[in-house]
Amino acid sequence: MARILLITSLIGSLFMAANVAAATRIRCASTTSTQNSGLFEYLLPIFEKKTGIKVDVVAVGTGAAIEIGKRGDADVVMVHAKDLELKAVEEGAFVNRHDLMYNDFVIIGPANDPLRIRGMKSVADAFKKIPAQGAEFVSRGDKSGTHTKELAIWKTAGLDPKGQKWYLEVGQGMEKTQRLANEKRAYTLTDRGTWLATRDKDKLEMMVVLEGDPVLFNQYGVMAVNPAKHQQVKYKEAMAFVDWLISPEGQKAIGDFKDQHGNQLFIPNAK
Repeated sequence: MARILLITSLIGSLFMAANVAAATRIRCASTTSTQNSGLFEYLLPIFEKKTGIKVDVVAVGTGAAIEIGKRGDADVVMVHAKDLELKAVEEGAFVNRHDLMYNDFVIIGPANDPLRIRGMKSVADAFKKIPAQGAEFVSRGDKSGTHTKELAIWKTAGLDPKGQKWYLEVGQGMEKTQRLANEKRAYTLTDRGTWLATRDKDKLEMMVVLEGDPVLFNQYGVMAVNPAKHQQVKYKEAMAFVDWLISPEGQKAIGDFKDQHGNQLFIPNAK
């Protein structure tokens, strides 16, 4: 009888522990850049130690991350396409959106820079050189924040690259896109965080050929999935994560994150 009671007690304890674990685990849909750069690997243990909440990250393009949130398949979303984020908030899919941090986009290309883009100030003018001089451009082609920015630059340049033989759409994340550009000796647009975090690891024979154009500013935001739309989301825990990220402690952690060479990859700017 005592053994039965002991087994019953153990089963009950395991069931309660499983429920507690489930109640303290949330899902964050985010961009590949925050994953590839190592930012989550750095931030999440700090947050978990403070709150006991585990965060599972689904790293996809910004467009896909927002769609995951709209379906209620995530509790919180961290992405970098502010216009799309604000539109999704206006539609009621998300609540409590905040600016979180920023870095910038850069054009990278072959180390010998055959188009002589290095030294140019306008990214739109640099894009015009690519088809005019027979170079190739590798695009993520995945509706990510980087892809959205790239398409806006082509539009400013007065060009439609879709279907052109020099324009390669890969439908992949940033790191894989960089690798293909390296293999093709082509140009591509990337975020500085991914570039700095992966250039040595992936042994890329490329260089930054254009940076500093104000158009290349890259703002990241964080927002919670609207619990009024999806009752199953863990809104309380999601907001604990959002509130920590925008708090002085969370902002300091973001600012302290650096690559192996000591480069700061993201600049915190939550208000």
